[in-house]
Amino acid sequence: MAAEDLVERRSIDVVPDDERHGTAFSQFTLWLGANLQITAVVTGALAVVFGGDVVWSIVGLVLGNLLGGAVMALHSAQGPKLGLPQMIQSRAQFGVKGAVVPLLLVILMYVGFFASGSVLAGQATAELTHTNDTTGIVIFAVVTAVMAAVGYRVIHALGRVASVICALAFIYLGIRLLDRVDLSDLLSDAHFDLPMFLLAVSLSASWQLAFGPYVADYSRYLPRTTSAKATFWWTLSGSALGSQWSMTFGVLVAASAGDAFLANQVGYVVGLGGTGLIASFLYFVIALGKLTINVLNTYGGFMSMVTSISGFRGQKVIGPRGRAAYIAVIMVAGTAVALLGKDSFLASFKDFLLFLLTFFTPWSAINLVDYYLISRERYDIPALFDPRGRYGAWRWDALLVYGVGLLAQLPFLVTHFYTGPLVDPLGGADISWLVGLLVPAVLYWALARRNAPESGGGPRQERGVSPTAPEAAAP
Repeated sequence: MAAEDLVERRSIDVVPDDERHGTAFSQFTLWLGANLQITAVVTGALAVVFGGDVVWSIVGLVLGNLLGGAVMALHSAQGPKLGLPQMIQSRAQFGVKGAVVPLLLVILMYVGFFASGSVLAGQATAELTHTNDTTGIVIFAVVTAVMAAVGYRVIHALGRVASVICALAFIYLGIRLLDRVDLSDLLSDAHFDLPMFLLAVSLSASWQLAFGPYVADYSRYLPRTTSAKATFWWTLSGSALGSQWSMTFGVLVAASAGDAFLANQVGYVVGLGGTGLIASFLYFVIALGKLTINVLNTYGGFMSMVTSISGFRGQKVIGPRGRAAYIAVIMVAGTAVALLGKDSFLASFKDFLLFLLTFFTPWSAINLVDYYLISRERYDIPALFDPRGRYGAWRWDALLVYGVGLLAQLPFLVTHFYTGPLVDPLGGADISWLVGLLVPAVLYWALARRNAPESGGGPRQERGVSPTAPEAAAP
């Protein structure tokens, strides 16, 4: 393949049918590789660090990965149908300009995940390059930005490589861990505690739901004829398997190692595997796993920034220089946050995950209800780029529902800086993410149904696909 064919030309514009390629299985390898990584290990460990036992922490993480992963995979199934990046679709719900409201929060998410990934990957990169953590973070950030600039093909190639190498490394590390610990002893101390169980569910659900705003970015090049079911199941299986594998490992490490793991997550995991060449290989694996997910975050941040600005400027196509500039902004912002927070990573990471969950569950609920139940998988694609078109510039009904969805979660939210008034009656359990899915889903469905015309073409045909629109998604 020529170099010019490797570099992606598309940004937020529709992918034409003659440029579609690949199979739904590509979603499995991409999301498996993206989740077999050190931050997912730390996420699983948090369930134990904050008071959970091994058995119920693992069960809670499984439940959260499946529930959150199913929501995330429903977004993935939109990609082949529409051929569009994920957040462009939000214009159908929030308006061409109104979509900037969730988009700004999405960009914040990308910067935060870029930073958290760079902290851990920077430690591994520093060991490989025999430098310090600051230099390691900067080197890692630059490599991430370059690969994100190349685009879609290299991202999927990276996912395929990472899925194999990281899986082999985790098998090896799992064997080494089981040689050190008494698994039956860890599993015997099972004591169900509802708040801790729901914390585990929330941690893994938030991990999965955070992929929702960009998951279709990586399925939109699949042929339009790709089965939605195949896209859904391959995405769900890759993401849920990879994250649960990593998180279970994190639970066992945290339960058996305690402070030794908390003091230096990367160093402990590598030390578990061995020294010398084996240690170097494991540092490489940690950096590779984080590179896979950080490239996704950088690429998604680029897409979201372009989507936000183009809603006001009407721009569809971005040249190479513009692409590089947007990606550089994400890289610089994420690197700055990483350098500022590298010494307090673990203390703030849990609250960051739950903070993200608060803002993205209402968006997911509104997007999925609109796509699957109201518009019936049909959008007028040209109108998504026209603020004077059928979706308008601002859709205040959807923005109001989104705001209500945010506020409805506050009484049930548990973080270090805020605890809602209904948390204590529930025994300290955090169920805010469930409220954040259900309340806006029901409200949006009710409003959309009420606003539907009395006749002609089914519910909200005026917001569905135009039967004559030249670029509309096929039925």
